Amino acid sequence: MKNSILLLLFVFVSACQSTTEVKTISPISPQDMAEGIIYEVNIRQFTEEGTFNAFVKELPSIKELGVNILWLMPTYPISTTKSKGPLGSYYAVSDYKGVNPEFGTLEELKNLVDQAHALGIYVIFDWVPGHTGWDHVWLNDHPEYYLKNDAGKIIDPIDPRTGQSFGWTDVADLDYDQPTMREAMKEAMLYWVKELDIDGYRVDQSYAIPIDFIEDSFSAIREIKPVFIMGEIEQHSGQNEYLKYFDGSYDFPGYEINVEVAQGKKNVLDIDTHLVEFVQDHDPSHHLLNFVSTHDKNAWNGTARERFGKAQEAIMAANYTMPGMPFIYSGVEYDLDKRLLFFEKDSFPKVKGDTYKLLQKLGELKRTHPALNAGKEAGSFTRIETSLNEKVLAFERSKKGDTIIFMANLSNEHIGFTSPYNGKFKRFEDGRQKRLSFSYEYRMRPWEFWILTN
Repeated sequence: MKNSILLLLFVFVSACQSTTEVKTISPISPQDMAEGIIYEVNIRQFTEEGTFNAFVKELPSIKELGVNILWLMPTYPISTTKSKGPLGSYYAVSDYKGVNPEFGTLEELKNLVDQAHALGIYVIFDWVPGHTGWDHVWLNDHPEYYLKNDAGKIIDPIDPRTGQSFGWTDVADLDYDQPTMREAMKEAMLYWVKELDIDGYRVDQSYAIPIDFIEDSFSAIREIKPVFIMGEIEQHSGQNEYLKYFDGSYDFPGYEINVEVAQGKKNVLDIDTHLVEFVQDHDPSHHLLNFVSTHDKNAWNGTARERFGKAQEAIMAANYTMPGMPFIYSGVEYDLDKRLLFFEKDSFPKVKGDTYKLLQKLGELKRTHPALNAGKEAGSFTRIETSLNEKVLAFERSKKGDTIIFMANLSNEHIGFTSPYNGKFKRFEDGRQKRLSFSYEYRMRPWEFWILTN
């Protein structure tokens, strides 16, 4: 009888363990990055509840988009001193090792990371190393960690281009000439990799952080495990000294060119110049992020539809097929039609319409075709000539016998054009046959695009 009771107890405990077991994920690899699609989530605004637990329920839909890297906007407690709006900015951090109670608990955040990992999605946190909120414990315990004016008062960040305040009055600027502060910052960055097994960081305002600190802290993180670290870098050339320390960064210049093309202020020849002088000039191991929106662009410049209009779908398709890593911001897949509030609660409806279906198809294409790989082993990129190079963006991507053809009319006019390119392909959306021939005159509607596979 005693043995039977022990056996039943063992079975019960084993069953409980099996129901709570979480699938692990291998450390991120160059191939994961080569096939990578990044999704930035704004936890506060993504659901009506604005919590970790509510967002966890949305993970399967994000996985459907082919996403394999999830970037969480800052999840740390927010300073209330000098804060902006009723809830304050995510980037006014009051505790680098804490969790914003607005979103949930440490255990709930860990569960979010675990559930993402179980779906094969890597998770990176948003790191804010340039400044803290005015409630941060360092303000009282270590005022020497902060930059001060001539009167000895701690200051908010100053724009080095003008010598004037950025206007970020809700944060206090850190002094990287302080070795003790550097060690405390590095230790806090290591904390989350060790505590929650996160897979890297997006580094806010990374262009303003000393390179020797970046080199030291990133090396320490990568000693724990391989990670993905992306930076907010003001890029001016492919030789930017910061780029080699980061696995990825935004293609800000490419974004702005695309906006101007969509608005009729530039044309495809400007995209060509950007590809030659910027994209293809980069170290291929550094991933450039292609996007139509970010939290900053949405909040301060307008929605993707506001900026791209009827060109949005064509630009999205180009972002997935051109060299680089596709990047999606919260709600774009659901046709987000408003500028989300930044300092207070907001939300948006989630209906899986045409944009969601397009991004789902593009995600599948990106993840299953080696020709679209990024990084050192990227598929080749060859521009296809047409009789209307200023209006038609046409190119071939190829790798290991896999070929993708992209053609788009990036103008608001109906056009007819020819091209010397020949071949038989399939349309990516339905698999129907499509032939390209120098003897044809192709007709395209404004902003129409084709993606063809072999």
